[in-house]
Amino acid sequence: MLQAALHSGAARRHCVFEVFARRLPEGRRYGVVAGTGRLLEAVTAFRFGEDEIERLRAADVVDSQTMDFLAGYSFTGDISGYAEGECYFPGSPLLVVEGTFAESVLLETVILSILNHDCAIASAASRMTNAAGGRPCIEMGSRRTHEWAAVAAARAAYIAGFATTSNLEAGRTHGIPTAGTSAHAFTLLHDDERTAFEAQVACLGPGTTLLVDTYEVEPAVDLAVEIAGVGLGAVRLDSGDLLVQAREVRAQLDALGATGTRIVVTSDLDEHAIAALAAAPVNVYGVGTCLVTGSGAPTAGLVYKLVARADDTGQVLDVAKLSKDKATVGGRKWAMRRLDARGQAEAEVIGTGEMPAPGSGHHPMHARPLLVDLMRDGEIVADVSLGAARTRYEQSLAELPARALQLSRGEPVIMTEFQDDHR
Repeated sequence: MLQAALHSGAARRHCVFEVFARRLPEGRRYGVVAGTGRLLEAVTAFRFGEDEIERLRAADVVDSQTMDFLAGYSFTGDISGYAEGECYFPGSPLLVVEGTFAESVLLETVILSILNHDCAIASAASRMTNAAGGRPCIEMGSRRTHEWAAVAAARAAYIAGFATTSNLEAGRTHGIPTAGTSAHAFTLLHDDERTAFEAQVACLGPGTTLLVDTYEVEPAVDLAVEIAGVGLGAVRLDSGDLLVQAREVRAQLDALGATGTRIVVTSDLDEHAIAALAAAPVNVYGVGTCLVTGSGAPTAGLVYKLVARADDTGQVLDVAKLSKDKATVGGRKWAMRRLDARGQAEAEVIGTGEMPAPGSGHHPMHARPLLVDLMRDGEIVADVSLGAARTRYEQSLAELPARALQLSRGEPVIMTEFQDDHR
């Protein structure tokens, strides 16, 4: 596309690309924006060095004119969109990329690969942390996905309320608090369970977490408290009927005087399993496979579409696909969330042209603009800190109606309304 546009002269036309989801994954009531900070950093670093150019030349991928363009490529346009941590709905313009066709079209894959993954993980994580009801969740999915996807997943999960990650690279790169436990292999390494527990406590102190279901749970809990004392930090359960076992272990710990010892549960947990444990005396959930695979929705289904472009005179024209089932809405969008008098979201309102003035017939007084500047002239201008994204997520989720937190399948919790152009 780039090579042909360079030859036709259309490559320099000013264009507006938009990222949005036609629909949410089946049964989901809202999505969570994540990956924006990673995306902006990726865009600023997006370059074609000598090795990349040589590969294109050797493989005869593009012609010399295109290689010359790529050799000097850097994105110098503007990006706006929903701030990281914001909740979103079908049709929400999550990202708006403005620049020449040549510099903007090259970003499609890197933008979609980051946002589709991270939004899917954050959306699943949100359902899990809400099902946990304030009990902390540990991200433990590194062994169930690609090694670098694991780092990104830990970041996305943290935005949506996970407390810690077992991925030390995510801790190093993104500053996420880290935590983990020992595996069954550590117990099996030693001659017996006593020797294993004694070694772990001697090295890590009584505040450690002992895995108590390698053999039999009840004698293992007795042994754990005998060795670590009543100040034992936690025990972990990784198999069996977790609801029944958690209750039995809690009663056993309390009878032994270890009333402050926490119970950590793992074992293929998802949001439904976490919700089923709400009445159990569980203190911490460790979540792996279901989190890093989006709990059944491993992609957010986002697309990157051209919605406006300039003609040869410089006049900007709205453009849209008209194909069956995949039609798009042309024009650069504005977006706001209409709220009731109590501050609860009623609708996602999206339009083209100038956003209506507050208090006008098309802009109710209780509405919150959603698009913010993310990049100007190729430079990041937004706060991309994880702390800001995590706070924004909490605020955005709090605006949604209570039924947004239902785990049963349903439609988006608020409707998306498209308004006519008011230019």
